[in-house]
Amino acid sequence: MENETKLCPLDENVIEECVDLFIATFSKEPWNDVYESRKQVFTFFENHINNNYFVGYVLKENNTVIALSIGTKKPWIKGMEYYIDQFCVKTNFQGRGVGSEFLFLIETDIKKKGMNAIILNTVKGFPSESFYLKNGFQLLEETVFLAK
Repeated sequence: MENETKLCPLDENVIEECVDLFIATFSKEPWNDVYESRKQVFTFFENHINNNYFVGYVLKENNTVIALSIGTKKPWIKGMEYYIDQFCVKTNFQGRGVGSEFLFLIETDIKKKGMNAIILNTVKGFPSESFYLKNGFQLLEETVFLAK
């Protein structure tokens, strides 16, 4: 029997699994993120979920979260866009097409919800950059990302 994957909303029902997946993924290479506590990451998820423009997804395989996308519905001149703030796939599922399938399912769902584009930023030279390019994203050369 083949394992069944299903796109589901990221909500309070899956927040614990998502926190664990997030920490497990981003505390490893190439990100090596360090968190003050699990509570810090839990609060990060709560803050997103409580945002009026929040749109989040999980991909489940046999009722277990194997990927997540944290994002927002973003107004733009040409309509609403889906801005992906965080996206990750469980380490042992990476390189097997799961992330590409997840993006395809998200794109299909956001179109049903009236959003017309997916936008995101990632770290130049990281594996995520080639993953997004492979999945049809375009590098916007004229864009500069600034922080203060």
